[in-house]
Amino acid sequence: MAKEVSRDKIIIRTSIIGILANIFLAAFKAGVGILSHSIAIVLDAVNNLSDAMSSVITIVGTKLAGKQPDKKHPLGYGRIEYLSATIISLIVLYAGITSFVESIKKILQPEKADYGTITLVIVAVAVVVKLILGRYVKGIGEEVKSDSLIASGSDAMLDSIISASTLVAALIYLGTGISLEAWLGALISVIIMKSGFEMLRDTISQILGERVSGKFTKEIKATICTLPNISGAYDLILHNYGPDRYVGSVHIEIPDTLTAREIDELMRDVQHLVYEKHGVILEGISIYSVNSRDDKAQEMLTEIRHLVMSHDHVLQMHGFYVHEKEKYIGFDVIIDFGLKDRQALFEHIENDVHKMYPEYELRLNMDADITD
Repeated sequence: MAKEVSRDKIIIRTSIIGILANIFLAAFKAGVGILSHSIAIVLDAVNNLSDAMSSVITIVGTKLAGKQPDKKHPLGYGRIEYLSATIISLIVLYAGITSFVESIKKILQPEKADYGTITLVIVAVAVVVKLILGRYVKGIGEEVKSDSLIASGSDAMLDSIISASTLVAALIYLGTGISLEAWLGALISVIIMKSGFEMLRDTISQILGERVSGKFTKEIKATICTLPNISGAYDLILHNYGPDRYVGSVHIEIPDTLTAREIDELMRDVQHLVYEKHGVILEGISIYSVNSRDDKAQEMLTEIRHLVMSHDHVLQMHGFYVHEKEKYIGFDVIIDFGLKDRQALFEHIENDVHKMYPEYELRLNMDADITD
């Protein structure tokens, strides 16, 4: 809980810094843009205001996401952060569209720009400020895993490039008399729209549910396998309820000689260790029992594993068990999502195993390649 409070404070503090910096820059740029008749600088000022609004949304989203779980939302409100990141993306996209419309108007009805030394100095300062601000906000966002801060920081760094382009256009005008103001405004607008679209695409992807980092899932499985009597951890499924808020389930492979009491103690140890080391709540732990006292079963496992893994696109085989009394063989096969017809390969494997051991009933299951 203390970790969550600390994270929220960092996000809010960083957002407040962004708000103050953007309001300061917007005020100066708006004044300079109006006095110098520069559409690019005025659009840049508007963009700063949208950045300030993004930071406000980040603060509101963080506050709401930090609400305690209740009866209606028993797993908390963490996913609100993804919604706030989506709203920020839409604001950026809208700013780009409106800026593009204004730029086209200025192309059709151009106005003569009037640059002065003070104007150029302010724009140059803005470039430096936005670059520093963007790197700072994005860095903090990556550190605390806040998509809203990362989006705001990326946008600020983009703004520094936009401001730099405005400065270059001003110098070109002073040196050659050629005004690129409106055209630059249109180009800036396209860049803003592209940035907004990419941020929106990424946040929607997270809302839909992205694949969890392979490094993270492998670490969790490795942790589980450090406990005694566990020979493998499989079918790890993690559900994300906000940054660093995971609830999941897993299958563990254990000897078929363990008692119910021993299995219960082992499952409790798994839950405690995984939460302590990785902050993941394992709601469900299922078991695969291993034929630990049957040499024939071990020979069958070796033969069938060699057969199954010889097929292309088979990623893993696990949960193998032979029941001699009821005469059945059971195991799971993970087939690569990259294969177009996974069912056809699964049926082919089933036929191959049946030919090898026709006297046994097969209870095979095609698993999904959800985590590495």
